Amino acid sequence: MITVVVVDDSAFMRKAISTMLEKDSGIKVIATARDGEEGLEMIRKHDPDVVTLDIEMPRMDGLTALRHIMMEMPRPVLMVSSLTTEGAEATLKAMDLGAVDFIPKQLSKVSLDIVKIENDLISKVKSVARRKMRPVPKMRSAAAQRTEARPAPSAVKAPTGRPKRDVVVIGVSTGGPPAVQKVLSALPANFPAGIVIAQHMPKAFTGPFAKRLDGVSKISVKEAESGDRLGPGKAFVAPGGSHLVVDQKVSRVDLLVTSEPANALYKPSANVLVTSVAEAVGRRALGVILTGMGNDGRDGIKVLKAKGGRAIAQSDSTCVVYGMPKAIVDEGLADEIVDINNMAEAIINNLYL
Repeated sequence: MITVVVVDDSAFMRKAISTMLEKDSGIKVIATARDGEEGLEMIRKHDPDVVTLDIEMPRMDGLTALRHIMMEMPRPVLMVSSLTTEGAEATLKAMDLGAVDFIPKQLSKVSLDIVKIENDLISKVKSVARRKMRPVPKMRSAAAQRTEARPAPSAVKAPTGRPKRDVVVIGVSTGGPPAVQKVLSALPANFPAGIVIAQHMPKAFTGPFAKRLDGVSKISVKEAESGDRLGPGKAFVAPGGSHLVVDQKVSRVDLLVTSEPANALYKPSANVLVTSVAEAVGRRALGVILTGMGNDGRDGIKVLKAKGGRAIAQSDSTCVVYGMPKAIVDEGLADEIVDINNMAEAIINNLYL
């Protein structure tokens, strides 16, 4: 039985989340709390497997409570986030602090998305429940964190010569933002390939996510728009709610944001992006599958490998959820399985293989 504590200042949200979770016979909500202070008391008292945590609350907000949880009694925490720019920035900060993922706050009694949200919530709780979380050190100043986010130039050796591969495609989901940030922030300014990223995120989140990555990376990072041109030292994040595909022209690679295929399970879809990269540039592509639920990316990697590309999977021990990487490992598609701390170096090395 997976045990959960729900922390939210809204009585409706506490009831809604509890009701949805307990529709699964393997989940039990053992306590609820109205703010961060009461939440910490309930967590200490009941020692739940998972916590859902609102961000905006009186007395003690969610980010403050999260810091205490991760320092004193680390465990998987899902943030309850509003789908706004401000909500996105706060949620991304929460994931920096150790939260594993988020669930949308836009719930109402007449919501047409209630079943999908319910299924996602249950899946996320079940996926992260057994993941062991490590205590985090006490928070340093923002200036110190920014300094540490930029590794010393010697952290990853700058490449020399012309690479065999010049397009890197990354597929990622649950637990992805900190993982992607760790990889991109470690790449050198003269990184010799272009990068496209499909991170499962709502529309309001991908812009702030790209901006955050740009701020801690030596390469440039932006949310992709149709007409953008892929090139060395440039990374593009697929916009939430749409697909990103690449188009090989005679002497350049263009990006296109599209709503098709409309029936894809995820928007953006790693399968759609990886397949388009494979078909556009073939053996010049390197596929990287990071932490996430499910198997999005597996079918695309199959196409990429058939075209002569290479593929890397994140290791089980460093994933929040070992679903997407496991899918390509189990199919024998991964050329390497790499810890997230070594991923930037592995990506560079694989460009020359």
